[in-house]
Order: sequence, then C-alpha cells, then structure tokens
Amino acid sequence: MLEQYFIKPATIDRIRASWLGPQIESYVEWMHDNGYATCNVFRRVPVLCQFADFAATHGATDLASAAQYVESFTSCWVATHGSKEATEAARHGIVVNARGPVRQMLNLAIAGSIKRERSCKPFPFEQEARGFAEYLRQERGLRESTLYQYAHALNRFDGYLRQTGVQYLSELSPPLLASFMIHAAPCLGRTGRRNLCGMLRVFLRYCHREGIVHEDLESALESPQTYRLADVPRSITWDEVRRMLAVADRRTILGRRDYAILLLLVTYGLRGHEVASLTLDDIDWKRERLQVPERKAGHWTAYPLASVVAEALIDYLKHGRPSTTDRHLFFRVLAPRKAIASAAISLTVAKYLHRAGIKVHRAGAHTLRHTCVQRLIDAEFPLKTIGDYVGHRSASSTEVYSKVALAALREVAMGDGEAL
Repeated sequence: MLEQYFIKPATIDRIRASWLGPQIESYVEWMHDNGYATCNVFRRVPVLCQFADFAATHGATDLASAAQYVESFTSCWVATHGSKEATEAARHGIVVNARGPVRQMLNLAIAGSIKRERSCKPFPFEQEARGFAEYLRQERGLRESTLYQYAHALNRFDGYLRQTGVQYLSELSPPLLASFMIHAAPCLGRTGRRNLCGMLRVFLRYCHREGIVHEDLESALESPQTYRLADVPRSITWDEVRRMLAVADRRTILGRRDYAILLLLVTYGLRGHEVASLTLDDIDWKRERLQVPERKAGHWTAYPLASVVAEALIDYLKHGRPSTTDRHLFFRVLAPRKAIASAAISLTVAKYLHRAGIKVHRAGAHTLRHTCVQRLIDAEFPLKTIGDYVGHRSASSTEVYSKVALAALREVAMGDGEAL
C-alpha cells in the first residue's frame, strides 16, 4: 500500500524500518479504504514516524507503553512547529494534527478498529446510588440515548452540589433542591427545565426507595408549568421549500446527497434519525415502496415511493454514494466514509435554510417534518390520517398543527379583516 503513495523506495524502506512500521502501514491501508485524500496520507505518515522515534527514545517497547507518550509527543511537536503561530486557534490546529493521527493509529493497532463513540460522562453518585443506571435500563426500559440525558442532568446536579460543599446525598433538602433549579433555570428553556426537573424526581424517588435518603424529596421539586399547545409549529411555506431545494448544487456529490435527504424529510415528514437509519434494503424498487422501520412509536411504515424522490435517490446512488459493503443509504462525503449521523441531518437542513435566506426558530430536520404535516392540514386531511402518515403515537401529537390556520391568519393580517 505504501507504494501507491511514495515513489522513492528509500522513503518506503525508512517507514518500514521503524519499529512501528507495520502499524503505520496498516493505518495507511485504513485511510485508503476510508477515502482519505492523498494529501492527508502525506501529512500524517511523517508525524507517525517521528512519534515512533520519540517513543523509542523515551523507552517505549510495545504499543501499550507507546500510548503513554502521546501527550508528551504532542507538546514537543507544538513547541517545534507552533512557535510561529500567532493565534490560539492555529496552535490548537497543530495539536489536533499531531495528536489525532497517533491516537487513530494506536487504536487501530490495539483494538483493531477506529470508532468515535459519543462522549458520555459516567453516572455520578455511583458510590451512594449504586444501580441507578441499571434501574433506568432494566426496570424503566429507557434507551441509551435517554440514559445519556440522565447522565448529563445528574452531572450538572453533582457539579452544583460540589460547589455548595455538599458531599453526601443524605444532606439533600428542599431548599437545596430549589436553589439548584433556580441556578440551572437561566441556561434552559421551558422544556429543558421541565425535563431536568422530571429526571431529578426519578432519581430522588429511586434514592428514597433504596433508603439512601430518608425523606421523600420528590414532592419538593415542582415541575414548571408548560402548555402542550403553547407553541406554533415551526413550518415554512411551500414556496420557501422550493427556494431551499434550489440552493442544493446537484452537480456535486454533497449536493446530490443533501437534495435526496431534503426531499425525504419534506415529502414523508420523517425524523432525522429515521433518515439516517435508512438502508438499501428499505427501498423496494420493484413495488415502488419506501419502508421506514423502527420508528419512534415502535412500528414501521411503508410509503409509496414518489417519482421525484426516486429520481433523487437514483442520482445519488449512481453518482455519489461510495462503494462499500455497509448497507446504510447515506454516507459522509469527507473521510472517514461512514454512515451519516442523525445530528448531521438537522445540521444539513439548517445549512440550506440559512443559504436560502429563510429564518426559522430552531431550524432543523423537524422544520421540514412540521412543513409536511402543515401542508396535509391545509389540504384538510383528517388528523388520524395525518398522524398515521408521519408516525405519531397518538392523535394528541397531531392536534398542535390544527390550532392555527396559518394561511387564513396571514390574509387577516394583510387586510382589514372586514370581509371576515
């Protein structure tokens, strides 16, 4: 594999002569398989060779001992190559360019793969409230994504307790809980305050059940009042949808992929994670159907495959999707070539809305989902039909769209209202 990137045999011999030569060559093969540009290989291999020399000089004899010198090598590299950089951002870029390849190579050599897991702090209070995470997972049946939110909320609570000098859960009191909510409230919206309060109530209920706290403090936290129909759905008009779609440059791989994603969202009202989870097996070309499995409500839905969506998908599959054994439908354009994440779906929508000059509160994948539902509401489809179409669990989830007639309200606002 090295012969594909380096012309001089002496250069290849120097790389293979390094005590980490086999690991470096395996890493080059991994970069090649994952679509990294040639310039990235040229930039990273010298860094890896210098790290191998640095680790050997400091006494490293195997991969485990070499991993201990990553940070010290990074500091040495920055001192040598970053002294002329004037800004902190530029120096940080040098740190990333030195540390990242070394960590990736070591992870590939030790674990056999390179995976970037979602960073999640461990659950606090493990010494006192043992088994709370398993309680959420086993007894309450919560998903890992929800456990991540619990861990985030409890770490916020734990940090506040440390600031106030509270060391044990037995010291909790209603005034302390109230002061924490007052402290956290300015950083959160209405829904965030309600969710934080709800997760703390579950934690306090568990602590009381297990005898960790002697007083039932759940009632000391009163959830802030929120109204289910208080917000107007953040949809856009169909003319704005056309403007947004026109911004996508379908001459590029990125434009073809994003155009297909936008059409799926606005045509079927899919959620971001549902689009990210689509595979090649979910498209039945013979019967012209699109299947969306494992929806939020626990069921799956089959849609007729619209011709405009089918054409966009075919264009991306032929001229954009990388050749891979992974069955996912949409992939990252930049290396490493892996399936696109659900967060990237929302960022994609927000990017094109911004480029089209469309201002929407909290722009994201749900903006197009709301647009799809609002269009069906305007077409006077029954709420039950609309709810089934977009995968709502109950009819109450669809009712929020029927509380306003946006087109009629715009006419009233623009005229004198006498005719009405």
